[in-house]
Amino acid sequence: MNSKAKFISIEGGEGAGKSTAIKTIQSYLNQHGIAHIVTREPGGTPLAEKIRSLLLDKSEETLLPESELLLFFAGRYQHVEHVIKPALEKGLWVISDRFVAASFAYQGAGRGIAEDRITYLKQWLLGSLSPDYTLLLDAPPALGLDRIKARGELDRIEIEKIDFFNRIRAYYLNLAAKEPARFHVIDTNRSLSDVEENTCLWLQGICRG
Repeated sequence: MNSKAKFISIEGGEGAGKSTAIKTIQSYLNQHGIAHIVTREPGGTPLAEKIRSLLLDKSEETLLPESELLLFFAGRYQHVEHVIKPALEKGLWVISDRFVAASFAYQGAGRGIAEDRITYLKQWLLGSLSPDYTLLLDAPPALGLDRIKARGELDRIEIEKIDFFNRIRAYYLNLAAKEPARFHVIDTNRSLSDVEENTCLWLQGICRG
């Protein structure tokens, strides 16, 4: 793997501002001539995008938590092998809208699946691959849900109850506190200019490191 390539994941609850942060990151990297790709989970490859559709579809058949977890990892493995690893090997920075931390937050803390089961899948399929840096966008779940409701119809995950999203937020913040060298938390319940400035300062530090 090219030592100069960086793997950055963007995490956060629904409506926390990930899309806006990614645009800021893209703009910064473009301005500084840093070759990169932007991708997402679930998704990132043609097959993984089909899995994304299954995961977000409000079907009449209940998608069980275990099935949900396995589908996420199936799409993630395709994503890693066909997109993320090849890009890093070419020396490209990879900016991924969510990665494996999302499974621990959503299927673990949110759905109640034991963490060791998720860890097993992570170690089996991903080995030592992990983001070099993770940007965690944090906002109160009620605020985030208000934001996404204003966009239009909600998907299968977005219609969950507030307690589900409170558990996810608590997990993310606890994980960030445990891994301060990798995580950078930005409070997105503030002005857009403040969030953008904080994001750029964080990137500046990565580029200098």
